[in-house]
Amino acid sequence: MNKIPLSVLELATVVEGGSLGTAIAGTVEVAKHAESLGYKRIWMAEHHNIEYIASSATSVLIGHVAGKTNTIRVGSGGIMLPNHSPLVIAEQFGTLETIYSGRIDLGLGRAPGTDQSTAMALRRNNMDAVSTFPADVKQLQTYFSKNNSYAKVRAFPGEGLDIPLWILGSSTDSAYLAAQMGLPYAFAAHFAPAQFRMAIEIYRHNFKPSKQLEQPYVMACVNVLGADTDEEASLLVTSLHRLFLGVITNTRSPLMPPGALPESFQIPEIRSLVNSMLSCTFTGSRDTLRRELGAFVAETGINELMAASYIYDPEAKLKSFSILYDALNSD
Repeated sequence: MNKIPLSVLELATVVEGGSLGTAIAGTVEVAKHAESLGYKRIWMAEHHNIEYIASSATSVLIGHVAGKTNTIRVGSGGIMLPNHSPLVIAEQFGTLETIYSGRIDLGLGRAPGTDQSTAMALRRNNMDAVSTFPADVKQLQTYFSKNNSYAKVRAFPGEGLDIPLWILGSSTDSAYLAAQMGLPYAFAAHFAPAQFRMAIEIYRHNFKPSKQLEQPYVMACVNVLGADTDEEASLLVTSLHRLFLGVITNTRSPLMPPGALPESFQIPEIRSLVNSMLSCTFTGSRDTLRRELGAFVAETGINELMAASYIYDPEAKLKSFSILYDALNSD
């Protein structure tokens, strides 16, 4: 198979017995390890009011990870733009790009990344911000543009900097926007795979070239859990099953060790929901990942693969990224 760029998505997830601090430290170790292997980028996602995720101050975490690494691109997957003023994001990412030149990505989403009450706390009187998402993305582009030098409001640092913008999606909505604006498109198939294929088809069919991008560019984020054997990987993935089970039943907990699943997983409706969320999850040995991910890449024609790896043991998690890289890059 043709080699494909590989990247990492991190949420700084707290594991059982860990803390928010150890979750952030673990994200740094993943970034260093991915960099040493040759991964292209590591992104962090903005989530709020979730006790066991430490990536809420996403721009701060990006700066921390960029400062602990040297070459890997570091960015957001994503910044939920309706939660913020475009000017603030332009200044934050302009500052990051000024410090870590040529290494910063700005992925943008329109979802709140949280529950309705927390969204209201974030957005205050601006609860219609989702409808202005396209205009806010364009405003960001204006702040980064060299042509904004005569405007009354300017972004420093930020103005004139080349910071790649990405549009994120978990449904078909943002596919149209990414295509219309000629921006690269990243799809969150790791938790919302149902509309993935339809969304990337819409994006490619409607794509209009831009100053940033001449041809469509699709990155798919999927769950990957690699191990020495298929059996070991099947055990590791039970931690992810429990994580999604907690989301569905609103019984969130830290990422648990692999093991037997609770009885609630046997309820047909719940099991069906978990399995549907996991339909873009790939587990197994190097050879299994090579075969199954190779088929996935060939079928979808994606340009880049981003891996989310919810694995309890930190050493097993690092090993999984090594196995994945070897699976898709060895001759």
